[in-house]
Amino acid sequence: SFIFCCCLTVVLLNSRLLISAVIHCEIIFFFCSDTGVISVQSATYGRTSSQICSFGRPQSQISNTWCSINVPVIYKRCDGLRTCGLNTQGLSTPDPCFGTYKYYTTNYICIPAETSVTCHGGYGYLKCKNGKIQINAANYGRTDKITCSHGRPSEQLQNTNCYSPNALSFVSKSCNGLENCEVYATHMIFTDPCFGTYKYLAISYFCLPHGIREVCQNPQNCIIRLLFFHGTVIHIHSANYGRTDSSTCSTGRPPAQLAKTDCYSLNSHTTVASRCEGKRSCSILASNSVFSDPCFGTFKYLYISYSCVSKCKCYCT
Repeated sequence: SFIFCCCLTVVLLNSRLLISAVIHCEIIFFFCSDTGVISVQSATYGRTSSQICSFGRPQSQISNTWCSINVPVIYKRCDGLRTCGLNTQGLSTPDPCFGTYKYYTTNYICIPAETSVTCHGGYGYLKCKNGKIQINAANYGRTDKITCSHGRPSEQLQNTNCYSPNALSFVSKSCNGLENCEVYATHMIFTDPCFGTYKYLAISYFCLPHGIREVCQNPQNCIIRLLFFHGTVIHIHSANYGRTDSSTCSTGRPPAQLAKTDCYSLNSHTTVASRCEGKRSCSILASNSVFSDPCFGTFKYLYISYSCVSKCKCYCT
């Protein structure tokens, strides 16, 4: 059975629900409502407080509060899903501080997004009535035992740690910027991550309004400046520091620096939103010093999609 939490705090931040789950249990469970999907903002393992999860523990096990490592697998497994359950014993997290009693801390928000789930062999249809498709997350595989399980033998449903490595890159290339998109859910297109498991294609995406998009053409020393229209503030739809195609910012660059097109910095949206969301103007440097370097040796660029919305939409919800 799922253990929902051992310690849980809920904070309302910029009209969005920011949930911080601090857990030392076998199962971590996150969920969003029917109108939202999970976007993990940070995920760490260790100890940064002597008070959290300290009951009954000797002082020697809770005194080290400088113990923390990132757990990127939580981003991978949960981003774009409405619900996500993780067995901490399967996370294969190294021990950052031997002898200290540790816990997982995950901060995530529920963001409004469209979702599409297509069983193996079917076609997924993405559609935006107003705006263009922007893929948030995609996976061809299996992350639970319920989805696309009807009529399937039990042995085809047991592997719930099944992720195709090329799903996000392929779907993004196929659908981003279009109003309609069709994707075939098959191992002939996606890498088969778990032979013998019955798979499905799960996609979450935004319908971006026909607003303003900025691409930094020289990430080495480029500062992107976002400006608002009168009476409005900035709303960030998506952001990525990395590379998702081989043509953008490619002039004069050797092919080796342009070949990797599934390069996503996990902290892109969080970093840009923290500096720009709800403001009248902002500036941000496209640099490894601001964003993590997601693909060493690849020439990267910063892409931001944003629009200008009325102040009331940001602050009067």
